[in-house]
Amino acid sequence: MASSLTANKLTSEFAQRTYDFDLDATTVTAVEWVDMKDFSKFLVGVMRTVGTSAMTLIIQGATSSAGANAQTIVTKTFTAGQPNAVGDNVFLECLAEQVAAVSTSSGYALRYVSAAISVATASDEVAVTYTRSSPRFAYDGLTADYIS
Repeated sequence: MASSLTANKLTSEFAQRTYDFDLDATTVTAVEWVDMKDFSKFLVGVMRTVGTSAMTLIIQGATSSAGANAQTIVTKTFTAGQPNAVGDNVFLECLAEQVAAVSTSSGYALRYVSAAISVATASDEVAVTYTRSSPRFAYDGLTADYIS
C-alpha cells in the first residue's frame, strides 16, 4: 500500500491555489495574502480571462494576513508586450530571501505575500494561481481540493 506522500507526491511539495480575480477597479489591488512561513519560493501566474487593457503585476510582502504595512518585493516588467488578450499568461516569482531583504530595508517583519494587480479598465478580469514551494517540511495536504 502506498503512503500518502507517495500517492500525493507533488501536492505534498508545494501549496497551490487559483483565484478568480475581478478587480472592479483600476488601482493596484492585492489578490490574497498567504503565509510564507516555512516556504522558500513564491510563484504567481496570471491568466487574462476578460478584457484587453494594460496590466501591472507586483508581489508585495506584509506583516499580517490583512496586508498591514505592505511593501513591494518585485515588479513584473513586460518585455514582450502586455498580456492584453484573453488567454495570455504571465508569471512573477520571488524567494523568501527577497522578502527578508525588503523586511530589513523597510524595518517591517514581512511574513505574508500577495500578488497585487492593476488593470487600465475596471471591467477586466484575471485568474491568478499562487504556488508556494520548497516547504521546510513536506506533508500531505499542502495543496488540497477547494470546493465552496
